[in-house]
Amino acid sequence: MSEDQSSDSLAGGVRRGEIQPLRPRPMETRAFEGTTPKSVPETVTFDRHELREILNLYGRKVAEGEWRDYAIDFSRDKAVFSIFRRASEFPLYRVVKDPKLARKQGAFSVVTSTGLILKRGSELKRVIEVLDKKIKLVT
Repeated sequence: MSEDQSSDSLAGGVRRGEIQPLRPRPMETRAFEGTTPKSVPETVTFDRHELREILNLYGRKVAEGEWRDYAIDFSRDKAVFSIFRRASEFPLYRVVKDPKLARKQGAFSVVTSTGLILKRGSELKRVIEVLDKKIKLVT
């Protein structure tokens, strides 16, 4: 190697003024130190079918003019679909999915704004029927 080449080149064989392409770094695959993958909490969510059932009911009630707004909250413990009559502070009803209660009382429940549990069960469709009461004509 001549003196000119050694003075113009830097470590790693790259010459001054040359643009070095970025090389991808290997991905880190290990978990956080001191934790195992099972101890990292996952978020509880509504799946596609559950959300479709809730939104079908919500759409009918909006068309009837009873409900106007909703909110969805996901946390480690439970998922909540809140239904509002107007954009107010408190939801009129909350559809709650709590997997910890799945074997005891059922994972799904419908709760009023006062905290009263209207219905609880393991099948969402049967639980939200309490909100979709049909008016029966008695003759």
